[in-house]
Order: sequence, then structure tokens, then C-alpha cells
Amino acid sequence: MPQNIEIKARIPSVETIETAAASIATEGPIDLQQDDTFFRCSDGRLKLREFADGSAELIFYKRDDDKGPKSSFYVRTPVPDPAGMREALALAWGELGRVRKKRRLYLVGRTRIHLDVLEGLGDYLELEVVLADGDAYESGVVEAQRIMKQLGIDGDWLVEGAYLDLLAAARLESRS
Repeated sequence: MPQNIEIKARIPSVETIETAAASIATEGPIDLQQDDTFFRCSDGRLKLREFADGSAELIFYKRDDDKGPKSSFYVRTPVPDPAGMREALALAWGELGRVRKKRRLYLVGRTRIHLDVLEGLGDYLELEVVLADGDAYESGVVEAQRIMKQLGIDGDWLVEGAYLDLLAAARLESRS
């Protein structure tokens, strides 16, 4: 199963990070619009990701919800009929929620820098260091920490959980 080392951080704004990201990038920017529907899953997370161009993929992943660099194992499968897949999964497993975002993607070697603007949440950064078979977990952690430093990411900005969890917490907080 493919593996990433990931971090997620709440950032002041995409603009505050973008100049640094562009200066170290080997590719990008690539602008994406993503609509992720999450479904109940007993072990890990399951989401249907739809893109603005009509393409879609089903993604299963397992990841700790820690603040710092963490390992994520995942499987991605193309989905030719996203509406039908969403309906079938919602009926079978139950829909947990949706996360809609605009993502600006930069690549730095094997690392993906995601500058995300999320509906209802604001601006975030995700780093994904893509590990090849046989790559040591520690090498990915070191790379994530190095890129965090290059981007000026403060450790206090790191967050736990998935965007879906953060949206749920924000909704609960707004009701209080």
C-alpha cells in the first residue's frame, strides 16, 4: 500500500505561504477544486473525491490524528460514475459529511505542498512526502520538517485530525 508522511497546519492565509512555496517548488502551481464526501468506515477513512473536471476517485486511508508528521497508508481507485458511487456508499455505509476546497498544489521533489482554502474553515497547508517502497519513515519525517522550516510553518499551527473533523468541531463551536 502506498505511504505518505503528512502534516496539516492552519495558516494565516495562503498568500503568506505561497511565495515561499513557489520559491522551492520544482513544479506548480496546479489549481484544483475538490469535493470530498466521507463515508462511515470501521477502520480508517473512506472518501469519494470529485474534481471540477468531472473525474473522481475513491480513497481509503489510515492515518494517526497526531499534530506532527504522521504516516498515512492509502489506496486510490478511479470512479467513472461519482454520483452513482456516492449514492451506493451512502446507502450502504452512511455519509459522514463533505469537505469542499480550492487547492493550489506545488511539488518539491517527492513532496506535495497543498495550499487549501476550505469552505467553512479557512486556509490550511498540507504536506505529503510520498515514500517509495523501501523508503524509511524517518527520511519522510526529516523532509517534512525541513520543508516546514523553509515555508515558515510554526509548530503551533499544526492541527490534529482530518478536515472533516475540523469542520465538525467548528460547527459544534458555532452552536455553543
